[in-house]
Amino acid sequence: MTRYAIDPPTLLALARAGYAGAEHQLVGPAGLRSQAMSLLYAELRAGTLAEADIRPLLDGITTIRVRLLGDRMSRGTAWRLARELGLDDTGPAEYLAVTRLQADALVALDPAIARLAEGVVPLAPIDVLFAG
Repeated sequence: MTRYAIDPPTLLALARAGYAGAEHQLVGPAGLRSQAMSLLYAELRAGTLAEADIRPLLDGITTIRVRLLGDRMSRGTAWRLARELGLDDTGPAEYLAVTRLQADALVALDPAIARLAEGVVPLAPIDVLFAG
């Protein structure tokens, strides 16, 4: 079983697709679900998503099996990566840290996180999550 770290837009894309995959193990930082929910809220506020469409997506974000990590090792690795990369915020580094410590590759639909990951951790396209 391959282990993939995912970012908030990826979790949201999986929820939209009705993802129920058990072929791969998904991991992410502790705040992953909250950050995905914030993306949904932003879409609602922008008028690009109707209120009636939100409940199934929130349910998907909640029910997709993702191992969430927020332990001392993950936080310390995120801190070091943020310093090494000269980041203003440790948040994006958490995805790299979780990937480095617990995953085979990162699936990142957020272009900023994907750019940061280049040369730091392996990247994979979202299609791998749907492949058996």
